Amino acid sequence: MRAHEGGEGRGQGRGRQRRRSCLCWPLLGALVALAGAAGAPSELRVRVRLPDGQVTEESLQADSGADCVSLELRKGDGTLITLTADFRQEVKIFRALILGELERGQSQFQALCFVTRLHRNEIIPSESMAKLRQKNPRTVRQAEEVRALEHLSMDVAVNFSKGLQLSSHIHNVCSEAKEAIYTREEDVKFWLEKGVDGSMFEVLPQSTDLPDLQQCRLCTDRWKPCICNYALSIEWYPCMLKYCKSRDVSGKISSYKCGIRSCQKAYSFDYYVPQKQLCLWDEET
Repeated sequence: MRAHEGGEGRGQGRGRQRRRSCLCWPLLGALVALAGAAGAPSELRVRVRLPDGQVTEESLQADSGADCVSLELRKGDGTLITLTADFRQEVKIFRALILGELERGQSQFQALCFVTRLHRNEIIPSESMAKLRQKNPRTVRQAEEVRALEHLSMDVAVNFSKGLQLSSHIHNVCSEAKEAIYTREEDVKFWLEKGVDGSMFEVLPQSTDLPDLQQCRLCTDRWKPCICNYALSIEWYPCMLKYCKSRDVSGKISSYKCGIRSCQKAYSFDYYVPQKQLCLWDEET
């Protein structure tokens, strides 16, 4: 068994097989020391290519003790995107820190948080993420699988001061977005069944409540309420574990974790804003 077998990619050829740099688990004794103490937070920095061709550095952090992972990358326009997966509470948090347009009356930056239910098999477990290592940190990575765009209607606001009951990470991740934390009614129903306090949720106005409510890109008055759209993409993340098979001396076959599969996924969020001024990126061009 090789220490770096089964990473993200393998070179193919005859004779001596040349292996591309890979992400792997520290499987041999000499590498175990790299993993640190059990349950200790770990961080991995990966270079990824954005859709416009630019290369950025993505940070992947894992805390198996708290059973959570976090991914962070900066887009070409300076926007900072963070995804936090809280496996313990089955909560997924997206945060966007968007640089403001000062000449158009916006603040230095605008923060948004979108909170949704975390489903099984969306991303690899925190324990596995904490063990990831890469052989060549200079490699620029692109996802092996592009998953379908997910369009989400965020029709409920989350009270920041009470959000700790939903996930302890909301307090840290969404501190800059206290008045702009959104979720979906269908996810709220799931959390309520788990015993979460419903007083932290407030249903937002919909088109049925305000007949004149338009999409922000169609609204001409910057001070009118409208439905904003924000799109983001996680360009590269470990979405699945790969398993290899081995045979012992008796001929018995067993499987073991030997690598990861990487994915890219885009999200589109619709949500209510009290004025179009808070959604200037969503304009008709």
